[in-house]
Amino acid sequence: MSAPDYQRLAGLFPTEVVTHSYVSDIALPGGAGTFALITLDNDVDHTRPTTLGPNTLLELGEVLDSLKARADAGEIVGVGVTGKPHYLVAGADLSATQKLASYEDGLAMARLGHEVYGKLHTLGVPSFAFINGVALGGGLEIALQSQYRTVSTGAGALALPEAFIGLVPGWGGVYILPRLIGPENAVKVMIENPLSNNRTLSGPAAFKLGIADAMFEPADFVEQSLAWAARVITGEVAVSRPNAADPAANPEAWDAAVAHGRAVVEARTSNAAPAPAKVLDLLEAGKNWTAEQSRDAECEALAELMQTPQFHSTVYAFLDLVQKRGKRPAGAPDKKLAHPVSKVGVVGAGLMASQLALLFARQLKVPVVMTDIDQARVDKGVGYVHAEVDKLLAKKRISPDAANRTKALVSGSVSKEAFSDADFVIEAVFEELSVKKQVFAEVEAVVSPECILATNTSSLSVTEMAADLQHPERVVGFHFFNPVAVMPLLEIVRAPKTDDAVLATAFVLAKALKKTAVLVKDDAAFVVNRILGRMFGEITAVFDEGTDAATADNALRPMGLPMSPFTLLALVGLPVGQHVQESLHAAFGERFWLSKNSQKIIDAGIKSLWQKDEDGKPYIPAETLAMLDFGNTPSTSEEVLRRTQDALADEIGRMLDEGVVSGPEDIDLCMILGAGWPMHLGGITPYLDRVGASERVNGKKFHAEKEPAQAAS
Repeated sequence: MSAPDYQRLAGLFPTEVVTHSYVSDIALPGGAGTFALITLDNDVDHTRPTTLGPNTLLELGEVLDSLKARADAGEIVGVGVTGKPHYLVAGADLSATQKLASYEDGLAMARLGHEVYGKLHTLGVPSFAFINGVALGGGLEIALQSQYRTVSTGAGALALPEAFIGLVPGWGGVYILPRLIGPENAVKVMIENPLSNNRTLSGPAAFKLGIADAMFEPADFVEQSLAWAARVITGEVAVSRPNAADPAANPEAWDAAVAHGRAVVEARTSNAAPAPAKVLDLLEAGKNWTAEQSRDAECEALAELMQTPQFHSTVYAFLDLVQKRGKRPAGAPDKKLAHPVSKVGVVGAGLMASQLALLFARQLKVPVVMTDIDQARVDKGVGYVHAEVDKLLAKKRISPDAANRTKALVSGSVSKEAFSDADFVIEAVFEELSVKKQVFAEVEAVVSPECILATNTSSLSVTEMAADLQHPERVVGFHFFNPVAVMPLLEIVRAPKTDDAVLATAFVLAKALKKTAVLVKDDAAFVVNRILGRMFGEITAVFDEGTDAATADNALRPMGLPMSPFTLLALVGLPVGQHVQESLHAAFGERFWLSKNSQKIIDAGIKSLWQKDEDGKPYIPAETLAMLDFGNTPSTSEEVLRRTQDALADEIGRMLDEGVVSGPEDIDLCMILGAGWPMHLGGITPYLDRVGASERVNGKKFHAEKEPAQAAS
C-alpha cells in the first residue's frame, strides 16, 4: 500500500492523541557505542495512557527510517523502544477503531502496523524493547517485534487481549509469541487469559514465560536495560530462550495447544463469538507459514473482524459501559460529601466476611476488626485472612513488608464494642432479615452517630433492615459478588432514608476498593440476582415441566454465557440459589418459579444436578431422577431460548419502570461485571433488542432511538 493511502487513513483521525517517538542518543557503558533510545510519549500525564493510531504509527515509521540511515552510516550500534512512566503502550485506541468503517480501512490499518513494526528487523543494528509498564495488544507486539526485550519488575498489565475485545493479535503477535515462549504458553496468553476476565501478566510473570530476556527493578530500569543491551551488543551476554519452540521440530505440541485452546473457547463462550476461534485458526495454520504469510492472514483477519457485529458490540460494552459509565456512576452524589474512613468493622467471620476483611485491609490500608459469636469463629476468620496474605506473598504478588502490614491491620473480637471507633461497619451474616436487624441494633448501640452501617445482603430489603434503628439514614446496601477479590461489581443500594453523605462515602469507598459501583434502588435482589433469578426460574420450570436436563441446560448456548444455568447454580450453591429464589417469589409472585424439584435435591444433600462419569462426561444419576416429579409438556431448545429471552425482556422492562437503575446501560454493566456475561453481546438489553424479545414483550426496544450496538444473536 502506498504512502498516500496511509496518509488518507491518517486523515480519518484528526483528533488522534498522537503518541510521539522521541529519540535520545545514549553513550553505552564500556565504550560499546552510541545507542538510539525511542521514548513513546503522548505528552500527557499518566491519566492518559499512550495509544496507537495511524498518525502515531506513521511518525514512528519515519523515526525508524531515519535511524536506519544512521545505522547504515555507522553512527549508532543499537535502537531501543521504551515508554513514558507506567506505560510502554496501552494498545490501539479502541474508540478510534469505530472510524474504520470499511473493510479496506481496516486492512490499511493492519498493514500499516505491520509495515512500521517490520522496520525493527531491518535497521541493520540490534533492536531492543524496554518494557517499563503497561503493554497491551499492539503495545506488547512492538516489544515482540524487537529482537531483544527487558521488563521491569514493576510493570503491570502485559497482555494480548484481542480475543476478549473481538479481534486477533494482528501485528505479529500470533506468529511470534508461540515461537518465543512455546505454543502452550501462547494459548494461555492469547486465549485463556483474555477469556478469564481479561487477565493480564505482571512483569515477573512475563519474564518467567520468556516474553522478556532480562528483568530489572523499576528504580533504575532504563539504566540497567541499557547496560544489559551494551553487553548483548558486545557479545558479553548471549541470550538464551529455553521456552522457544520450532513448529517444524515439534508439530504435535502445536496441535495439542490448539486443541486445548478450542476446548477453552467452547467451554467459556460456546463458540458464540468469532474472534477466539480466529486466533486459534491463525495459530494452527501459522505452524506451516512464513512470517510474511502470517502477516497477510493476520491483516485480513483483523479487517474482517473489525466489521463484525460482535466487535462493535464489544467496543460499546467495554468503552461506553465499563470504561465510561463504570467510572462515572449514574446518580452518585458529589464525592466532596463523603466522610473519611479510618477504621472498618466486619460483622461475621465466615468466608464472605473474611474476604471482605482482606479486601478492605489490602486496598484501604486501615485497621479492620472482625466479630463473631465465639472465639473459634473469630480465630478462623482472622486465620483465613492471614493464610490468603501468605498465598499472595508466596506468589510474589505482594512484598514481605506489605504482607506483614496487612496481617497487622486485621484483628478479631467476640465483642461488638470493638466497633466503637469504626467509621464504617459492614455485616456479612446469615441471609435472614431478623438476624440482620438484630446485628444492626447491636452495632448501633456501640458506634458513633456518624458511623455508616452497610449490609452485604444479596436479596433482602435494606429499608426493612434499617426500619427500627435510631438513625436509618446511615444504612446503605454494599453488595459484593463472590469471589470478592475477582468480581468487579459492587451494587450500592439506596434506601429511601439513606443520607447523601452516606451514599457519597459508599461510592468513594468503592473506588478505593477498585470496584465498579452501580447505584440501585432497594428492590428485592437488586439487579444481578433478580435477572439471574428470572433466568433460573425459566430453566428450572421447563425442566420440571418435562424438558430433559441437557436441553434445558444448554438452550442458552447461543448467548455465549460463561456457564450453563445448572452449572452456575451448583457453583453458587443450590441452597443459596433457592433462598434467593424464595425471596424473589415472595416479592414478585409466580413469575419467579420456585422449583419443588430443586428443594428435593437440596434436602437430599445433593450439591449439583449434574455428576460426571469416569470419562468426565456429565450425567444425572438415576437415583436423583427417581426422587423428582416431572410434567409432560417438554420444550425444544429453541422454545426454551425464546421463552427465556422474553422472560428477561419482561423483567428488565419492569425493573426500568420501577426505577431500580437509571437506565438500561446500568443493567448491562451489572450483568457484564457481576455475572460475567460476555462483551460480544454488547449488554443484555441490546441483545434482547436484536433478537426481538424487547418488542415482543414490551412493544418497544430498550434502545429505541439509537441502538448502542448492531450485533447478531
